[in-house]
Amino acid sequence: MRKMTMITVVAFMFAGCNLQERYRYSGDLEIGEIVEGVLETETPDTFFLDLENDTYLFGVIDQISVDVVVTLYDPEGNSVGLANGPAEGPEMFYFETREEGRYKLEVAPSEDKSGRYTVQLKVVEHIAADPEKRADQLFLPFSGDSVPGGVAGVIRDGELLFARAYGMADLTYQIPFTVSTPSNIGSVSKQFTAFAILLLEQQGSLSLEDDVRKHIPELPAFDRVITVRNLLDHTNGLREVYDLMPMTGWKAEDVLRREEIIRMVQRQQELQAVPGEEFNYNNTAYILLAEIVERITEKDFPGWMKENVFGPLGMDSTTVRKDPATIIPAAARGYIVSRDGYGEAGDLYASYGAGAIYTTVEDFAGWLNNFSDPEVGSGELIRRLVTPGTLNNGDTMTYAMGINVGAYKGLKFYSHSGADNAHRATLLYFPEIDAGVAVMSNNGSFASDHAARSLADVFFSDDLEQEKKNNKKKKKEDPGRVEVPDHLLRAYEGKYKAASIGIIMQYTFREGKLIFSAEGQPDLELVPRSESVFDYQGVEATVRFNLDSRGKVVDAVHTQAGTMYHLVPMETHEYSADELKSFEGRYYSEELGTFYTLEVKNGTLTLLIRNTEDIELKPMDTDSFSGDAFFISEVNFLRDTGGIITGFMVSNGRTRGIWFGRI
Repeated sequence: MRKMTMITVVAFMFAGCNLQERYRYSGDLEIGEIVEGVLETETPDTFFLDLENDTYLFGVIDQISVDVVVTLYDPEGNSVGLANGPAEGPEMFYFETREEGRYKLEVAPSEDKSGRYTVQLKVVEHIAADPEKRADQLFLPFSGDSVPGGVAGVIRDGELLFARAYGMADLTYQIPFTVSTPSNIGSVSKQFTAFAILLLEQQGSLSLEDDVRKHIPELPAFDRVITVRNLLDHTNGLREVYDLMPMTGWKAEDVLRREEIIRMVQRQQELQAVPGEEFNYNNTAYILLAEIVERITEKDFPGWMKENVFGPLGMDSTTVRKDPATIIPAAARGYIVSRDGYGEAGDLYASYGAGAIYTTVEDFAGWLNNFSDPEVGSGELIRRLVTPGTLNNGDTMTYAMGINVGAYKGLKFYSHSGADNAHRATLLYFPEIDAGVAVMSNNGSFASDHAARSLADVFFSDDLEQEKKNNKKKKKEDPGRVEVPDHLLRAYEGKYKAASIGIIMQYTFREGKLIFSAEGQPDLELVPRSESVFDYQGVEATVRFNLDSRGKVVDAVHTQAGTMYHLVPMETHEYSADELKSFEGRYYSEELGTFYTLEVKNGTLTLLIRNTEDIELKPMDTDSFSGDAFFISEVNFLRDTGGIITGFMVSNGRTRGIWFGRI
């Protein structure tokens, strides 16, 4: 049962019509008022909102004692989007709708928990049509003198067409974000590292077909050669450092020396995949690429990049941060939300090559200008930089060298997003119109990709194909719209194992729909294309379920970015108390040099790692469990011929098969 209290707010509130003409809104939530709620286990609270066409909606939910997921459903019951960010404290939600009607805002516990929360609807208004007002709207949640902010830049023909900053770069000293504020762009840095490698190739200092051991000879001699190209296009079979190190008890702001990453690779006994066989995004690879630059040039990577790339391109505010102790003058500090509000979050250690570049939207203009009119490198170098890689089976990937390549509303575009501990960034470039968008933020809650694409929509509207608005009556009569019987949706329900990438994927039948979920990822609704094939709403991916003659799922195939992943259904195994006790004990990983302890706590098998909150393991298949931490997504136990447990393998999406032997 829902228990709520209305609290009057005596403070500045965003007007529901502050950007455009008055908006006629009504609903269970009044703009500016705070509603207190109490969630019971598996019982969501719902609020109905009457919205007009083309609506932007923004609010904040304070997770006082329960982690929540906020979902908005359209009048036909389809999910418009969801917010599932930090597990405690304030969480922003913002949605955009196109059709008029009654929408349902659902507040649900993210797990089988109960607790208190408050929700406040701050803004309900029309989606801004004016490009500059649209930018203001997208950054509205990140504006003001008490919020970590960001900056938007729109670039055309190598010039900054529009730039505006919002919010604060430094909350401690109340320093506002400006268009000249350097900010960490995370993995957007990878294209610069790839560019450096291609420059060295152009100079004859290396070949992309070189064995990486030619340049870093202390790396192990695996049974297959890893080439420099395999590092560039994420097809190398190495462990991913920032998914591996948390398994040791390391935390994201802990010191990590680059020498340790070399030792980490040296301890890897075998490759996770044959080089060139599969794409598996990998920061380790780009850290090694920066190491190759240093060894060939005999200069440190930050200095070499300044001298050979940033300086010649006039990117005077751009710096590779060597480690989090390096001072970047006037740079934006990173912030994440905690129970007490915003707190500072430092950068990742040892990340340069994979990340760690600080830059400005002004400097991004110079970088994109080099794509169309190369001053550093050559046209051929740029062509190679943006040519997608090819797998061993001949399939073409959507990833080139530090850059995603695809199409957006009729135009070819290059893109990459980045996320350090707290900073967020996205860079888009449309080569056919020589135009791009750069957005950066020091707020860990900032959805950079959505902001960048939304800005491209309004600033380049004359060049992009415009989506036609749905006619609701036609939509209901659309013969292409597939209705899947409930008994089939229930047949597809369950947990599936993607063995090749070590991920457990779950499909749940909910209110007549199939919903996808996975550890550390937001829930996604599946849109049927046939009775067995579904699209993931908001993601360019599909899943196909295969049934036997009895109507039971045999397997499924998830397809994304040109790669197919075989999914095997998992039967949830029920364990008695004595069976769970049999897993208890101490285990050791030679590769990680780390001890794990397993104990049964309150009827749940629990993994204890130093410097880490307890990780609950949920039964999956026989001798297989799933952990509630992103880096422990799968634990598979092995037994000897006598049925005695000898150890287990730990995996997650990017790091697989870490062996822990029982001691």
